[in-house]
Formats: sequence, structure tokens, C-alpha cells
Amino acid sequence: MANIESIKTRNEIDDKYKWNMKDVYSDEDLWSKDIEKAKELFLRLKEFRGIVCRDEDTFAECMKLMSQIELLTEKIYFYANQKYHEDLGHSRYQNMAGESTELLTRFYTASSFVEPELLAADETVIRKYLEREDLREFTQYFNNLFRQKAHILSDEAEEILAAARKISQAPSDIFQVLNNADLKFPEIKDENGDMVRITHSRFGVLLESRDRSVREAAFKQMYAVYGQFRNTIASIYLASVIKDTFFAEIRKYDSSRQMYLEDGNIPEQVYDNLIETVQEHLPLLHRYVKLRKKALSLDEIHLYDLYVPLVKEVDYNIPFEKAKEMVLEGLIPMGEEYVALLKKGFAEGWLDVFENEGKRSGAYSWSVYGVHPYVLLNYQPNLNNVFTIAHEMGHALHSYYSNENQTYINSGYKIFVAEVASTCNESLLIHHLLEQTDRKEERAYLLNHFLEQFRTTLFRQTMFAEFEKITHELVDSGKTLNHEMLCDIYYKLNRKYFGDMIVIDKEIEMEWARIPHFYTAFYVYQYATGFSAAIALSRRILDQGESAVEDYKKFLKGGSSAYPIELLKSAGVDMGSREPVKAAMKVFEELLEELEKLL
Repeated sequence: MANIESIKTRNEIDDKYKWNMKDVYSDEDLWSKDIEKAKELFLRLKEFRGIVCRDEDTFAECMKLMSQIELLTEKIYFYANQKYHEDLGHSRYQNMAGESTELLTRFYTASSFVEPELLAADETVIRKYLEREDLREFTQYFNNLFRQKAHILSDEAEEILAAARKISQAPSDIFQVLNNADLKFPEIKDENGDMVRITHSRFGVLLESRDRSVREAAFKQMYAVYGQFRNTIASIYLASVIKDTFFAEIRKYDSSRQMYLEDGNIPEQVYDNLIETVQEHLPLLHRYVKLRKKALSLDEIHLYDLYVPLVKEVDYNIPFEKAKEMVLEGLIPMGEEYVALLKKGFAEGWLDVFENEGKRSGAYSWSVYGVHPYVLLNYQPNLNNVFTIAHEMGHALHSYYSNENQTYINSGYKIFVAEVASTCNESLLIHHLLEQTDRKEERAYLLNHFLEQFRTTLFRQTMFAEFEKITHELVDSGKTLNHEMLCDIYYKLNRKYFGDMIVIDKEIEMEWARIPHFYTAFYVYQYATGFSAAIALSRRILDQGESAVEDYKKFLKGGSSAYPIELLKSAGVDMGSREPVKAAMKVFEELLEELEKLL
């Protein structure tokens, strides 16, 4: 395990490793002025109440004003929350984030009359308006709107629901503060005998330790802390699921899952196909666990033994500068333009690299139209974090291509395809690293790393998806949830997915309590579907070269100009069938067979 340094304050981090938020607002006074500008535009928007579709010119003016306001409020919200994520304990940025959330709520309230008026109008009239050159960009927006017409309520009801958005965000906000600012984890001895404090980003590093006692201590101590708050976190999660059920019922959906999948026009069968296909292939996961037990020479294998590299001779300690070089080399198949954009991002303040006190945990990419994308990291010097860079820069360049090639209204790609570009980057990188070595030990290490991507993304995220399906179905049907039920559901899922070859440690029953994505309902399944699509696309790029890259870049440039499944079909992948998941499982089996021979 790499040496773990003490956590620095924000001021102790070199500026070259911080993102440059001045590209959004060069001065925070400009942020405040934009808030006042937004409020003025809200008043102007109210003048359209009752006349949105009166005639073509009024319709055009209203739609363009809506787009202008939405972009402005999004920019305000983006900046405040990016600054807040730099240090969740910083009171000024807490206040700014709160103010920006309040502004969003005011926008939703001020604009709540627009969609009901659009839906009350004659669709053929609006379709005629959209033939005008400067209005054609709104075509896909209206395709979506009319498709979901049955779920849009009256003017008054929509205004109430808009005002409730701030309240509906509360479970996620409360969990984020508890998880990132208030929960404190203990110190344990690392493999050198030094005392180190467990943090969110260090947890993964500790689980990779060669010293089994370090892995076990990190695992047990982390979940012991969550166990102390099991009632509180269960209540927060229940509130989040109740919120989902409430909005689904009010909007006349059959279930909360249907509501969330409807936004991207994703059939629920896609979700069920994923779970069913993965479950059919669970014997492959059990076979992998058996191999891991054998390779580590363990009498019994525990869940905290799943992350340590299997090959002792390979020990990566990768400084950030080296990690960037590895990513650039691995993505050469994407062509000169793509690699040049990666270099631009690395050099021009797109990334916030290292952990600091109070910084939001994990990693993500986020962008606002008209400004380059941003990437938050909490970099640790291991191979997983190299892949995190490739992953998040995949998101970033997807946003870059989409924003550069679509108008604002069509720029935001749907969540269903959000994980495709990121995972495609990872697949290309692992292929490159495997191509670069003929050393048995290193090849075995890399094969195992790729198998871990399958385990943690395709298998584990599907398990998460099944957990969400179960919990939401319970609440949708009028039942409640408490910590005992949540722990029991989660423990049994671990037993089903990992099989009898492994000890399902009691502590794992609390893992649900530390998953932030559960507060963005029905998101995680898309990691698994996106992974499957990405495996297919990366294979196509490697096999067909430039022509496949061009097809792929058309997908990246598509934004939300078409439905997600249609965009993927145009790039050569049909996620409406089981085939991409089955094909990914075939790749997993091939990798597993090679690793079994090497070990």
C-alpha cells in the first residue's frame, strides 16, 4: 500500500492541482449580480402567463426566455456548489449553495405555468411553430413533452410541485453533510505500523493493503461508524424513497421506477433484462471469487479480501503526473483531436486533483453550458485512481463535444448514456496496458484489475439496482423501511451475488448506508448498462479504427438531440436487447479463463 500522507487544508494544495473556477465567474460579485439578473427575468417570464401560445412570436419569445433563464440559474447553481464541494465546512459557500438552491426553486415556481399551457395548446399548432428556423432546436424538447403529457399536471399543481423541489432535495443534502462533514472515522495501524485515519478516499487504498489485518480493520471500523448511525441514515433514506413515491403517485406513474426511467424514454424491461441477465451469469462471479481465494492462499475468503491485488510482484505507486501520461497514451486510439482535448483539460484548470480537509468525497465530472467541463478527484497514487482519471475525463469530453455541437436546449445528454463515454475510456486504457506487457505477473495484475471493473460495475452496480428496486417497490406498495429491513435486504443480496465460496461478513449489511448514489434514485443501473455498451464500443474502436471513432464521436456530439437508445444504436449498440450484457459477460469469462491459467 502506498504511504498515506496527512490530509492538507485547501490552502496547502498547490494551485496547479486545483480547478480554475474563475472561468465560470472571474469575480464572485458577478455571481451575485447574476442572481439579481435572474430575479428580474423571473418577473419578465410571469408576463407570459396565459399567453404562451397566443401566436408564433409570443411562443418564440417565451421559449427563448425560458432557455436563457434556465442556463443562467444553472450557471449560478453550478458555481456555488462547485465552490461548496471544495470544502463542505466553509460557511460562506454553504450559504451560497443554499442561495443557489433557493433560486432554482424560485425558477421552477416562476416557470411552472409554462408546460401546462404548452400541453393545453393544440399540438399541431405548436408543431407548425417549430418549422420556423430559429425554433427547430426545440423539436426534441417537445417530442419529450408530448410523450409525457399524461404526467404533467395543472398550472396550480405544477406550481406547488415546483415549490416542493427544495424540500425534496433535503434527504440528499442531509446525507451529504452527515457523510462528508460530520461522520468521523477512527485511526488504524497501516502495514508499516503507523496510525492513519480512515477517510472515504483512503478506504479503497486500505482495502488494497497486502496486510490482511489492515484490510479487516478498515472494513470493520468503517462500517462500525455507519452502524452507530443506522437509525438516522435509515430514516434519511426512507425519506428519500418516500419522496420518490410521492412524486410518482402525484404524476400518475405506475411506480417510482417508471417515473425515473421515463425521462430518458427507457423501457422498464431494460432494467429487468439487466438484473435477470446478470443473475444468470452469477456462476462466473462465484468462479472468480474461488480463484481469488486460491490465489491469495486463504483458508476462507472475506468481503474485505476482494480488493487487494492478486499478484504480489506488481505494486503500483503512481504519482499524478505519471497517471496523466498513462491516460493520454491509453486513449491514442481515439485520435489526435480527442487526445489534444485531454491535454487541454489537464493544462487549463479543468481538474481539482487532491483530497483536502472538508472536500467532497469521491470523483465526478460536471459542466455548465458555455464553459469547459470540470472534474473533481481525490487522487490517491494507485491504478484505480488512474482509471478514475480516464473515467471522469470521458464524462468531461462527452460534455465538451455535446456542448460544442448542440444548442443549450439539446446539450444535456441523458443519464442513461452518461456512463458510456467514461467506461469506454477505461476499457481502451486497460487494453493499452495489457498490450504493453508480456510479463506474466504484470499481465495477471492487469487482467485482475479489469475483472474487478466487471465485478464492481457490472455485478455490484446491478446488485445496487436490485436493492433500489426492492426498497422502492416496498414503499410504493405502502410499506415502510427501517434499518433492520434495509440491512436484511442488503445482506441477502450480497449472499446471492457472491455465493457460498465467500464469508458474507455481518458488517456488509451497513454498506447501503454509505452509497450516495442511492439518493439519486435509479441511477446506478446505468453504470452496468453503460459498462456493457462501452465494452462493445471500445472493441469496435480497436477493431475498426477511425471509422468507428467517427461514429462514436457522433454519439458524443448528440447530447439529447435524440433518445439515448437511438443514439447508442447509431453507434452500433442496441441496449434494448440483452445482447450487450451477454457479450460483456463473454468478455469477463475470457479474461477469467486467461487469469486462471496464469495463476
